[in-house]
Amino acid sequence: MRIQPILACASLALLGMSLTSCQKQTPKAADDLIVYFGTSTGDDEKGIYAYRFNPESGELTSAGLAVAAPNPGFLAVHPSRRFLYAVSRMQGPDGKPAGAVSAFSIDHDTAKLTLLNTVSSGGAGPCHLSVDQTGRTLVVANYGGGSVASYRILADGQLEGPAAVFENSGTGPNPKRQTKPFLHSANYSPGNGFIIGADLGTDQLLVFRHDPAKASLEPNDPPYARVPPGGGPRHFAFHPNGRVGYAINEIGNTVTVLSWDESTGRFTEKQTISTLPEGFAETSHTAEIVVHPSGRFVYGSNRGHDSIAVFSVNQEDGTLAPVEYKPSGGQWPRNFNLDPSGRYLFSANANSGNVVIFRVDQETGRLTETGKVLEIPSAICIRFVNRPS
Repeated sequence: MRIQPILACASLALLGMSLTSCQKQTPKAADDLIVYFGTSTGDDEKGIYAYRFNPESGELTSAGLAVAAPNPGFLAVHPSRRFLYAVSRMQGPDGKPAGAVSAFSIDHDTAKLTLLNTVSSGGAGPCHLSVDQTGRTLVVANYGGGSVASYRILADGQLEGPAAVFENSGTGPNPKRQTKPFLHSANYSPGNGFIIGADLGTDQLLVFRHDPAKASLEPNDPPYARVPPGGGPRHFAFHPNGRVGYAINEIGNTVTVLSWDESTGRFTEKQTISTLPEGFAETSHTAEIVVHPSGRFVYGSNRGHDSIAVFSVNQEDGTLAPVEYKPSGGQWPRNFNLDPSGRYLFSANANSGNVVIFRVDQETGRLTETGKVLEIPSAICIRFVNRPS
């Protein structure tokens, strides 16, 4: 079952359907989720796209283009579920690489987004962003700039700042990929007291103390933890218990498991495990990592092997054991996400232009194709939004 991202009313009219009928195609049930897709815009894509998704039935309905925006790659949702934020890579007035972060309000009845404001990302090539648990601050990772920038979020959802920018320094052992810092993600700690920046270029997990009132970036003591040399940490996710974190390493094709102390901001490495099956020797690079809401499973994507690696979690220490390496249903699964219930996994295959939906076995973590495939070229981020209560 393939579902096109936009089903125009004019096209439906040719099939004998009225404009009124077309307008009624988007359901507004309170239990439906909005699924937003950030894209790398080009000739085919124009911005952020939206679908309605009912996790009870598994049904999907296109809501079309939510907003036109340049390269709205990674997205983050405000905890109030009233605002959405996106980073954009672009060129500055001088022709050099630059970046921006934009704030949007969410219309839950239509799934449309309205631009509130846009500010500088504080560096070149922004590629990831997160909103803190209080909804008062936002942090951006600038890949090209090798920096992290933080912002205040105003009551109306607009961004103010950057309030602080931290530029990292250093290199890694890989002479082709680690010639300088490349910040690839920035996340808040479970207790909201710290910010974790994954630097692919230096093999560091930077740790900053976080004060929501100031939106500051103060290096912790110690200021970082390391993954194995040449690993290249890309994305990071915490276990629901708040005591374990998982760094997926793009260059090394591994996941590093670390214990976390929220009182001190310290990591301690516990395990590093491959994301690829034994014997696979072709080129591949990891991308995304997501922990199941139950805390029983961890998922990571492999670009090249084109699979989702599924791991079971040891509930005593958080370490991982392989379960399966499920084909992603397309090429280059740069991003994927689980719906809030943990019953479905959406895999965005950037190079084949499709998003494949899998059902998650709640006992084993294994993935099964649902037969639903969305045609969204260059989709590189998936975010689910519940209707505000």
